[in-house]
Amino acid sequence: MKDWLSCRRAEAGSWELREGIRARVSELRAILDDREAADAEAADPESKKGKLLADARDELRLAEERISERHSGRYKNASHVIVGQIHLDAAHNILLRLSELHDVVPMLPGALAFVRENLRPDDPRRTRVEKIAQRVSEGDRLDEEAREALLDAMGAARQVNIHEKMRIRSFVYIVWWVMLGLTAIAIAVAVLGGISRGALPLCFTPEQSGVGRLAVCPLDMARLPKDPAHVGETRKIVTETARPADYLAVEMVGLVAACIAATVTLRRMRGTTTPFGVPLTLALLKLPTGALTAVLGILLMRGAFIPGLTDLDSPGQIIAWAIVFGYAQQLFTHLVDNQAQSVLSTGGKPRTHRPHEEGEKLGA
Repeated sequence: MKDWLSCRRAEAGSWELREGIRARVSELRAILDDREAADAEAADPESKKGKLLADARDELRLAEERISERHSGRYKNASHVIVGQIHLDAAHNILLRLSELHDVVPMLPGALAFVRENLRPDDPRRTRVEKIAQRVSEGDRLDEEAREALLDAMGAARQVNIHEKMRIRSFVYIVWWVMLGLTAIAIAVAVLGGISRGALPLCFTPEQSGVGRLAVCPLDMARLPKDPAHVGETRKIVTETARPADYLAVEMVGLVAACIAATVTLRRMRGTTTPFGVPLTLALLKLPTGALTAVLGILLMRGAFIPGLTDLDSPGQIIAWAIVFGYAQQLFTHLVDNQAQSVLSTGGKPRTHRPHEEGEKLGA
């Protein structure tokens, strides 16, 4: 139980995908045992079939090892699932090679479906396999040349499938590093804002009728001298009114608004069968982005960058605009969502094949 809990805490890939590989390993191992029992040549370890059988068993063993939590640090970044699938595919190809031709025929529909899923319609290897399948369905016998063509197409299709998964992994890694960088920047901004609260306060100095000029900050407000010429005194009061937690408060409000934006996007978001957690990564990216856009938006308003919105009259207005700017991070992360949709929609599928299955979409 202790090992299982440790494994679950460390794992980044899908437990279901690992169990799927284990189940497929057991299935192929049973088929290999059946081939060995039915063929005397395969039972001889020195024969060609015997060596192929041993190679297939080695690949199955490697597949099981690679998806084991004790294998290496790869377990933490989900690469173990892809590597395990690579060894599993190699074992399947060896099985196709050592099987009798009449035993390969029942596997032909599955092989054809996999080739169609991953190779483009104009790929000559896919075209060749389709012709072979058509001839076999019409009653022709499968020959060695056709088997070699099938194995070549299967290998190419698996390479395409692996490359697409690696492309998804690379995209997720980039998003993770950007998210961590933005998180570090947000923390640094909050810390520096607390240490040097008078350097660049998130405060405004509106003038209200009947009250006079005020220093309005996210967490407090104070009255200013009536004479605007007292710049030094005004600056001192603004600095005293600013609180060390002003930046942190604005960032937290922006982060909460970003959480709401991420929740809203869930209605258009679909999951993914890849082991890399793309939707979760995109949702996490929105959080530090929302914290930073809230601060930057308030600073832009303080600098009179937005016409007509130069002076906010109360801390509540500052917090309200921080919510707006935090939610507005969607304008930036929307582009990342679209890129993720593009990456996932081509993951393991030919781009011109079956457009109605342009799969695993994340809605922007």
